Amino acid sequence: MTLPASARELTADEWELVELARATIDATTDAGPDEDGVHTMGAAVRAADGRTFTGVNLYHFTGGPCAELVALGAARAGGAQEITTIVAVGNHGRGPVGPCGRDRQVLLDHHPGIRVLLPTEHGFAAS
Repeated sequence: MTLPASARELTADEWELVELARATIDATTDAGPDEDGVHTMGAAVRAADGRTFTGVNLYHFTGGPCAELVALGAARAGGAQEITTIVAVGNHGRGPVGPCGRDRQVLLDHHPGIRVLLPTEHGFAAS
């Protein structure tokens, strides 16, 4: 696989963040394997000081927050001002999911230099 110049393989710290997001949603999902649920996505962020924060989505027909936004809010509430990396994964082993349009806009506006761990046909890559 040839990654774009802005993408690269994951570091050990980035794999740790993936596993943290996966463990978070695995522990908190409320949906059965073939069900819609309120909590179906988990996210994890790493702050510049190395601390990590997690979040899960809160689905609502009016547009509840995505897991990425919840994790960013948790990080800020925990005193983190600079976020370096973010990842989101789906419940039931669905794996990595790229940020939606709203999340991409928030990341661009508030954390323009953030590394986003994205799905590819061969697994994760950082971009």
